[in-house]
Parts: sequence; C-alpha cells; structure tokens
Amino acid sequence: MKRATVTISDEIETNLDAYIRRQEVAPALTAVVQAALQEFLARRGFVAGARKLRITPAEKGSGAKDASAHHDRYLAEG
Repeated sequence: MKRATVTISDEIETNLDAYIRRQEVAPALTAVVQAALQEFLARRGFVAGARKLRITPAEKGSGAKDASAHHDRYLAEG
C-alpha cells in the first residue's frame, strides 16, 4: 500500500469536515479520500471491472406482459 501526504485547500477542508460531521458514523479521513479517488478513477475508466451497463432493449411486444411479476415462474420453465 502506498502512503502519500496531500495538501488540500481551505475550501476542500471545510467541505470535507462538513461531510464527515453529517455522517451518522464519522468515517476516517483515509476512507473518504480512498473512496473519492476510487470514484474519480472509475469515472475515467481506470478501475478494473468498472464498465457502464449497456442494455439492448428487446423488440416491442417480444415478451410476456406479466414477466416482471412472475419472473421466477418464467425462469423455472426456461
């Protein structure tokens, strides 16, 4: 694990302190910074396995109208 010393602006410090105070259980600063970096990298495509979900819709009228309510039955018959 890499260690780093980071200097943050007064504005970021104020916002960060406000965020931590508003949490039911205050997270450690390290956890907040790691989560922020993880999200930053994921949004830019640098996190393994982080891909956008792309769903191709089926043709209109191709499925049963009650599938969302009775999905288990349809999967069992599959």
